[in-house]
Amino acid sequence: MTKSEQARPSDSTEGATAAEEDESGEPTLPVAAVARRLGIAPATLRTWDRRYGVGPSGHTTGRHRRYAPSDIARLELMQRALLKGAAPAEAAEYALRVSSGQQAVDRVEAATEPEVDWVSSISPDRPDAGGLGRAALAMDEEAVQRMIADAVEAHGVVVTWDSMVRPVLAAVANRWVHAGDCVEIEHLLDECVLAAMIRATPLVPTPRNARPVLLTCAPGERHSLPLYVLRAALARRSLSTRMLGAALPAAALAAAVRRTAPSAVALWAQVPANGDAAVLDQIPRTRQHLRVFACGPGWFDTDMPGRAEHLDELADAVDRIEAVVLGEADSAR
Repeated sequence: MTKSEQARPSDSTEGATAAEEDESGEPTLPVAAVARRLGIAPATLRTWDRRYGVGPSGHTTGRHRRYAPSDIARLELMQRALLKGAAPAEAAEYALRVSSGQQAVDRVEAATEPEVDWVSSISPDRPDAGGLGRAALAMDEEAVQRMIADAVEAHGVVVTWDSMVRPVLAAVANRWVHAGDCVEIEHLLDECVLAAMIRATPLVPTPRNARPVLLTCAPGERHSLPLYVLRAALARRSLSTRMLGAALPAAALAAAVRRTAPSAVALWAQVPANGDAAVLDQIPRTRQHLRVFACGPGWFDTDMPGRAEHLDELADAVDRIEAVVLGEADSAR
Protein backbone atom coordinates (compact mmCIF):
# COMPACT_ATOMS: atom_id res chain seq x y z
CA MET A 1 0.00 0.00 0.00
CA THR A 2 1.36 3.41 -1.00
CA LYS A 3 1.45 6.42 1.32
CA SER A 4 -1.30 8.08 -0.71
CA GLU A 5 -3.49 4.98 -0.27
CA GLN A 6 -2.79 4.97 3.47
CA ALA A 7 -3.86 8.62 3.71
CA ARG A 8 -7.06 8.08 1.73
CA PRO A 9 -10.16 8.16 3.96
CA SER A 10 -12.19 4.98 4.33
CA ASP A 11 -15.53 4.51 2.63
CA SER A 12 -16.97 3.73 6.10
CA THR A 13 -16.21 7.19 7.47
CA GLU A 14 -19.81 7.80 8.47
CA GLY A 15 -19.88 4.89 10.88
CA ALA A 16 -16.67 5.92 12.61
CA THR A 17 -16.70 7.51 16.03
CA ALA A 18 -13.18 8.89 16.19
CA ALA A 19 -12.88 12.64 15.76
CA GLU A 20 -11.07 14.12 12.77
CA GLU A 21 -10.17 17.73 12.11
CA ASP A 22 -11.53 20.09 9.50
CA GLU A 23 -9.50 22.67 7.59
CA SER A 24 -9.57 25.06 10.57
CA GLY A 25 -8.25 22.42 12.94
CA GLU A 26 -11.55 21.84 14.78
CA PRO A 27 -12.38 18.21 15.68
CA THR A 28 -15.30 16.83 13.69
CA LEU A 29 -17.68 13.88 14.11
CA PRO A 30 -19.67 11.78 11.59
CA VAL A 31 -23.43 11.63 11.43
CA ALA A 32 -23.68 8.39 13.44
CA ALA A 33 -21.62 9.74 16.34
CA VAL A 34 -23.57 13.01 16.47
CA ALA A 35 -26.87 11.11 16.37
CA ARG A 36 -25.80 8.99 19.35
CA ARG A 37 -24.71 12.10 21.22
CA LEU A 38 -28.10 13.78 20.73
CA GLY A 39 -30.18 10.63 21.19
CA ILE A 40 -31.83 10.83 17.77
CA ALA A 41 -31.72 8.80 14.57
CA PRO A 42 -29.14 9.55 11.84
CA ALA A 43 -32.02 9.88 9.39
CA THR A 44 -33.42 12.69 11.53
CA LEU A 45 -30.13 14.58 11.29
CA ARG A 46 -30.13 14.23 7.51
CA THR A 47 -33.73 15.47 7.38
CA TRP A 48 -32.85 18.53 9.47
CA ASP A 49 -29.96 19.25 7.11
CA ARG A 50 -31.96 18.74 3.92
CA ARG A 51 -35.20 20.40 5.01
CA TYR A 52 -34.06 23.18 7.35
CA GLY A 53 -30.39 23.74 6.55
CA VAL A 54 -29.22 22.77 10.04
CA GLY A 55 -26.31 20.56 9.07
CA PRO A 56 -22.54 20.54 8.76
CA SER A 57 -21.37 23.96 7.67
CA GLY A 58 -17.89 23.16 6.41
CA HIS A 59 -16.56 20.69 3.89
CA THR A 60 -14.12 18.02 5.00
CA THR A 61 -12.05 15.55 3.06
CA GLY A 62 -13.49 12.16 2.19
CA ARG A 63 -16.88 11.04 0.98
CA HIS A 64 -18.93 12.23 3.95
CA ARG A 65 -19.31 15.64 5.52
CA ARG A 66 -18.66 15.83 9.25
CA TYR A 67 -19.96 17.99 12.10
CA ALA A 68 -17.72 20.53 13.83
CA PRO A 69 -18.36 21.65 17.45
CA SER A 70 -20.20 24.74 16.22
CA ASP A 71 -22.47 22.55 14.08
CA ILE A 72 -23.26 20.32 17.06
CA ALA A 73 -23.97 23.37 19.24
CA ARG A 74 -26.47 24.56 16.61
CA LEU A 75 -28.15 21.14 16.61
CA GLU A 76 -28.38 21.26 20.40
CA LEU A 77 -30.08 24.66 20.15
CA MET A 78 -32.61 23.22 17.71
CA GLN A 79 -33.20 20.19 19.90
CA ARG A 80 -33.68 22.40 22.96
CA ALA A 81 -36.27 24.44 21.09
CA LEU A 82 -38.09 21.27 20.03
CA LEU A 83 -38.09 19.99 23.61
CA LYS A 84 -39.74 23.23 24.72
CA GLY A 85 -42.53 22.91 22.18
CA ALA A 86 -41.38 24.82 19.08
CA ALA A 87 -42.31 23.51 15.64
CA PRO A 88 -39.37 22.06 13.65
CA ALA A 89 -39.19 25.00 11.23
CA GLU A 90 -39.28 27.51 14.11
CA ALA A 91 -36.72 25.52 16.06
CA ALA A 92 -34.39 25.50 13.05
CA GLU A 93 -34.81 29.24 12.54
CA TYR A 94 -34.12 29.78 16.22
CA ALA A 95 -30.94 27.67 16.10
CA LEU A 96 -29.63 29.35 12.95
CA ARG A 97 -30.30 32.88 14.21
CA VAL A 98 -28.85 32.32 17.68
CA SER A 99 -25.77 30.52 16.38
CA SER A 100 -25.11 33.39 13.97
CA GLY A 101 -25.39 35.97 16.75
CA GLN A 102 -28.84 37.28 15.78
CA GLN A 103 -31.82 37.63 18.10
CA ALA A 104 -34.48 34.91 17.74
CA VAL A 105 -37.99 35.80 16.71
CA ASP A 106 -40.50 36.49 19.49
CA ARG A 107 -42.76 33.56 18.73
CA VAL A 108 -39.86 31.09 19.02
CA GLU A 109 -38.79 32.60 22.32
CA ALA A 110 -42.36 32.25 23.54
CA ALA A 111 -42.48 28.65 22.39
CA THR A 112 -39.22 27.87 24.17
CA GLU A 113 -40.06 29.46 27.51
CA PRO A 114 -38.90 26.96 30.12
CA GLU A 115 -41.80 24.91 31.43
CA VAL A 116 -41.20 21.88 33.60
CA ASP A 117 -38.64 20.02 31.47
CA TRP A 118 -39.35 16.42 32.44
CA VAL A 119 -36.25 15.17 30.64
CA SER A 120 -34.05 17.10 33.06
CA SER A 121 -35.77 15.33 35.96
CA ILE A 122 -34.22 12.04 34.89
CA SER A 123 -31.20 11.19 37.02
CA PRO A 124 -28.03 12.68 35.46
CA ASP A 125 -26.09 9.50 36.26
CA ARG A 126 -28.25 7.67 33.72
CA PRO A 127 -27.21 9.12 30.34
CA ASP A 128 -28.94 6.32 28.42
CA ALA A 129 -32.24 7.22 30.08
CA GLY A 130 -31.72 10.90 29.28
CA GLY A 131 -31.07 10.07 25.64
CA LEU A 132 -34.17 7.90 25.52
CA GLY A 133 -36.21 10.72 27.05
CA ARG A 134 -35.01 13.22 24.45
CA ALA A 135 -35.75 10.81 21.61
CA ALA A 136 -39.23 10.13 22.99
CA LEU A 137 -40.03 13.83 23.42
CA ALA A 138 -38.99 14.41 19.81
CA MET A 139 -41.39 11.56 18.86
CA ASP A 140 -38.46 9.87 17.13
CA GLU A 141 -39.75 6.30 17.17
CA GLU A 142 -36.81 4.94 15.18
CA ALA A 143 -34.31 6.28 17.70
CA VAL A 144 -36.36 5.04 20.67
CA GLN A 145 -36.57 1.54 19.19
CA ARG A 146 -32.87 1.48 18.35
CA MET A 147 -31.77 2.68 21.78
CA ILE A 148 -33.89 0.11 23.61
CA ALA A 149 -32.72 -2.70 21.32
CA ASP A 150 -29.07 -1.74 21.80
CA ALA A 151 -29.49 -1.64 25.58
CA VAL A 152 -31.20 -5.04 25.63
CA GLU A 153 -28.39 -6.51 23.56
CA ALA A 154 -25.74 -5.03 25.85
CA HIS A 155 -27.34 -5.39 29.29
CA GLY A 156 -30.39 -7.65 29.09
CA VAL A 157 -34.08 -6.89 29.48
CA VAL A 158 -34.30 -6.36 33.24
CA VAL A 159 -31.35 -3.94 33.47
CA THR A 160 -32.67 -2.06 30.44
CA TRP A 161 -36.07 -1.76 32.12
CA ASP A 162 -34.76 -0.70 35.53
CA SER A 163 -31.99 1.69 34.52
CA MET A 164 -33.24 3.11 31.22
CA VAL A 165 -36.95 2.64 30.52
CA ARG A 166 -38.52 2.93 33.97
CA PRO A 167 -36.88 6.32 34.81
CA VAL A 168 -38.21 7.79 31.57
CA LEU A 169 -41.71 6.44 32.11
CA ALA A 170 -41.66 7.80 35.67
CA ALA A 171 -40.59 11.23 34.42
CA VAL A 172 -43.37 11.25 31.81
CA ALA A 173 -45.93 10.25 34.43
CA ASN A 174 -44.71 13.01 36.73
CA ARG A 175 -45.04 15.50 33.89
CA TRP A 176 -48.63 14.38 33.27
CA VAL A 177 -49.49 14.77 36.97
CA HIS A 178 -48.14 18.33 37.11
CA ALA A 179 -48.99 19.64 33.64
CA GLY A 180 -51.57 17.27 32.17
CA ASP A 181 -49.68 16.72 28.91
CA CYS A 182 -47.20 14.30 27.31
CA VAL A 183 -49.83 11.53 27.06
CA GLU A 184 -48.74 10.99 23.46
CA ILE A 185 -45.15 10.52 24.65
CA GLU A 186 -46.24 7.86 27.11
CA HIS A 187 -48.19 6.02 24.42
CA LEU A 188 -45.23 6.12 22.02
CA LEU A 189 -42.90 4.79 24.72
CA ASP A 190 -45.31 2.05 25.73
CA GLU A 191 -45.64 0.80 22.17
CA CYS A 192 -41.88 0.92 21.56
CA VAL A 193 -41.07 -0.90 24.81
CA LEU A 194 -43.75 -3.51 24.14
CA ALA A 195 -42.37 -4.17 20.65
CA ALA A 196 -38.81 -4.36 21.99
CA MET A 197 -39.71 -6.84 24.72
CA ILE A 198 -41.66 -9.05 22.33
CA ARG A 199 -38.65 -9.10 19.99
CA ALA A 200 -36.38 -9.92 22.93
CA THR A 201 -38.52 -12.94 23.94
CA PRO A 202 -37.18 -16.14 22.37
CA LEU A 203 -39.25 -19.22 21.69
CA VAL A 204 -38.62 -21.96 24.25
CA PRO A 205 -39.05 -25.29 22.41
CA THR A 206 -37.42 -27.33 25.20
CA PRO A 207 -38.19 -25.53 28.48
CA ARG A 208 -36.41 -26.34 31.72
CA ASN A 209 -39.71 -26.30 33.63
CA ALA A 210 -42.21 -29.10 33.09
CA ARG A 211 -45.24 -26.86 33.73
CA PRO A 212 -45.50 -23.22 32.58
CA VAL A 213 -45.56 -20.04 34.64
CA LEU A 214 -48.81 -18.11 34.18
CA LEU A 215 -48.27 -14.34 33.83
CA THR A 216 -51.15 -11.89 34.20
CA CYS A 217 -52.18 -8.55 35.65
CA ALA A 218 -54.59 -8.28 38.55
CA PRO A 219 -58.20 -7.40 37.68
CA GLY A 220 -58.38 -3.72 36.78
CA GLU A 221 -54.60 -3.42 36.33
CA ARG A 222 -53.63 -2.16 32.87
CA HIS A 223 -49.91 -1.56 33.45
CA SER A 224 -48.78 -4.74 31.71
CA LEU A 225 -45.34 -3.68 30.40
CA PRO A 226 -43.45 -5.12 33.40
CA LEU A 227 -45.05 -8.51 32.69
CA TYR A 228 -43.57 -8.49 29.18
CA VAL A 229 -40.16 -7.73 30.66
CA LEU A 230 -40.63 -10.61 33.10
CA ARG A 231 -41.68 -12.97 30.30
CA ALA A 232 -38.67 -12.01 28.18
CA ALA A 233 -36.29 -12.52 31.10
CA LEU A 234 -37.76 -15.94 31.97
CA ALA A 235 -37.72 -17.04 28.32
CA ARG A 236 -34.06 -16.06 28.09
CA ARG A 237 -33.49 -18.54 30.92
CA SER A 238 -35.38 -21.22 28.94
CA LEU A 239 -38.45 -21.12 31.17
CA SER A 240 -41.89 -21.63 29.64
CA THR A 241 -44.64 -19.06 30.35
CA ARG A 242 -48.22 -18.27 29.36
CA MET A 243 -48.99 -14.57 28.98
CA LEU A 244 -52.56 -13.41 29.71
CA GLY A 245 -51.84 -9.66 29.80
CA ALA A 246 -53.69 -6.76 31.36
CA ALA A 247 -56.77 -6.59 33.59
CA LEU A 248 -57.72 -10.26 33.61
CA PRO A 249 -60.96 -10.90 35.56
CA ALA A 250 -60.62 -13.21 38.54
CA ALA A 251 -62.98 -15.79 37.03
CA ALA A 252 -60.92 -15.89 33.83
CA LEU A 253 -57.73 -16.36 35.84
CA ALA A 254 -59.30 -19.27 37.69
CA ALA A 255 -60.34 -20.86 34.39
CA ALA A 256 -56.82 -20.41 32.96
CA VAL A 257 -55.27 -22.08 36.01
CA ARG A 258 -57.56 -25.10 35.61
CA ARG A 259 -56.80 -25.33 31.88
CA THR A 260 -53.01 -25.02 32.04
CA ALA A 261 -52.09 -26.54 35.44
CA PRO A 262 -49.19 -24.07 35.80
CA SER A 263 -46.30 -24.49 38.22
CA ALA A 264 -46.73 -20.87 39.32
CA VAL A 265 -48.90 -17.80 38.82
CA ALA A 266 -47.26 -14.35 38.75
CA LEU A 267 -49.93 -11.70 39.28
CA TRP A 268 -48.80 -8.11 38.62
CA ALA A 269 -50.27 -5.04 40.35
CA GLN A 270 -48.76 -1.61 39.73
CA VAL A 271 -51.08 0.49 41.89
CA PRO A 272 -52.36 -0.33 45.41
CA ALA A 273 -56.01 -0.15 44.35
CA ASN A 274 -55.47 -3.33 42.33
CA GLY A 275 -53.48 -5.24 44.95
CA ASP A 276 -56.46 -7.04 46.47
CA ALA A 277 -55.68 -10.13 48.54
CA ALA A 278 -59.13 -11.52 47.72
CA VAL A 279 -57.97 -12.09 44.13
CA LEU A 280 -55.11 -14.25 45.40
CA ASP A 281 -57.53 -16.31 47.49
CA GLN A 282 -59.70 -16.95 44.42
CA ILE A 283 -56.90 -18.70 42.52
CA PRO A 284 -58.00 -22.35 42.58
CA ARG A 285 -55.91 -25.05 44.16
CA THR A 286 -54.83 -27.82 41.83
CA ARG A 287 -53.76 -31.41 42.28
CA GLN A 288 -50.20 -30.44 41.53
CA HIS A 289 -48.64 -27.88 43.85
CA LEU A 290 -49.14 -24.30 42.61
CA ARG A 291 -47.04 -21.33 43.77
CA VAL A 292 -48.56 -17.84 43.74
CA PHE A 293 -46.40 -14.73 43.35
CA ALA A 294 -47.84 -11.26 43.90
CA CYS A 295 -45.51 -9.11 41.81
CA GLY A 296 -45.14 -5.35 41.70
CA PRO A 297 -45.46 -2.35 44.02
CA GLY A 298 -49.26 -2.54 44.14
CA TRP A 299 -49.08 -5.38 46.67
CA PHE A 300 -46.75 -3.59 49.08
CA ASP A 301 -49.37 -2.93 51.80
CA THR A 302 -51.42 -6.07 51.17
CA ASP A 303 -51.59 -8.78 53.80
CA MET A 304 -50.47 -11.80 51.83
CA PRO A 305 -52.42 -15.03 52.23
CA GLY A 306 -50.25 -17.95 53.26
CA ARG A 307 -49.90 -19.39 49.77
CA ALA A 308 -48.74 -16.12 48.17
CA GLU A 309 -45.31 -14.48 48.15
CA HIS A 310 -44.73 -10.80 47.37
CA LEU A 311 -41.99 -9.97 44.84
CA ASP A 312 -41.52 -6.22 44.36
CA GLU A 313 -38.55 -5.84 41.99
CA LEU A 314 -38.41 -7.51 38.58
CA ALA A 315 -34.86 -8.78 39.04
CA ASP A 316 -35.85 -10.51 42.29
CA ALA A 317 -38.97 -11.92 40.63
CA VAL A 318 -36.97 -13.51 37.81
CA ASP A 319 -34.49 -15.15 40.19
CA ARG A 320 -37.11 -16.30 42.68
CA ILE A 321 -39.53 -17.74 40.11
CA GLU A 322 -36.70 -19.61 38.41
CA ALA A 323 -35.47 -21.05 41.70
CA VAL A 324 -38.95 -22.14 42.81
CA VAL A 325 -40.19 -23.77 39.61
CA LEU A 326 -36.90 -25.54 38.95
CA GLY A 327 -36.55 -26.59 42.57
CA GLU A 328 -40.00 -28.16 42.51
CA ALA A 329 -39.21 -29.86 39.21
CA ASP A 330 -36.08 -31.36 40.75
CA SER A 331 -37.98 -32.55 43.85
CA ALA A 332 -40.62 -34.21 41.68
CA ARG A 333 -38.09 -36.46 39.98
